[in-house]
Amino acid sequence: MPEMDGLQATSKIRALNRKDAKTIPIIALTANAFDEDVQRSLQVGMNAHLNKPIDNNALFEALKRLIKERTEE
Repeated sequence: MPEMDGLQATSKIRALNRKDAKTIPIIALTANAFDEDVQRSLQVGMNAHLNKPIDNNALFEALKRLIKERTEE
């Protein structure tokens, strides 16, 4: 992303003064696959971290989990 990376974007989204800013699902889709990359994504407020190339099953499972979590609220 030219203006900011996904970590910065997530931090800005989570800091917005909107009711949904804290709960809107955000999934990292990245080539950065080290444990510290995953932890950094989760620390800034992402809900999941998936590595490229994307495994369709992993993406579908993450989406199902996030949808289930949102419907249980």
